[in-house]
Amino acid sequence: MQLVVGRIGRPHGVRGEVTVEVRTDEPALRFAPGNSLVTDPASRGPLTVEGVRWHKGVLLLRLAGVSGRDAAEELRGTMIVIDSSEVSPSDDPDEFHDHQLIGLSVVTVSGEAVGEVTDVLHHGQDLLVVRRAGQDDALIPFVKALVPEVDLDAGRLVVDPPEGLL
Repeated sequence: MQLVVGRIGRPHGVRGEVTVEVRTDEPALRFAPGNSLVTDPASRGPLTVEGVRWHKGVLLLRLAGVSGRDAAEELRGTMIVIDSSEVSPSDDPDEFHDHQLIGLSVVTVSGEAVGEVTDVLHHGQDLLVVRRAGQDDALIPFVKALVPEVDLDAGRLVVDPPEGLL
């Protein structure tokens, strides 16, 4: 599964630098000089990082072969992706990456099938989006009290919803 770690934004200056909307906790690792960046769409890459710097809180990249503002503008909106296998698992047993949760089947503590996790939303409170057959999607807060068990090996997640949540 591909994970987005950045999105190329507008050009910066006239020499071909691009701004990057960072979507990773490890920008120094992902955008280090010499790294080859896989892109979506694939036809725009791979891109090789020649230089990196921060300017007023914005990540700026200088990429091989991108030598002017017009070339940088052509890359606007390009997603920078990695394979999920490149992400190290967390040392915390109660911390999960979104890609680990998406696709898990969801059952209640009594064993009743609820559906499947299709997305994880981060709006102050992490919410699991659970697709239910023939019904609207359910939003389940991802907290230990409501999600007491996540079994990645079994491919399931157990929920203990209060009355009315589902």
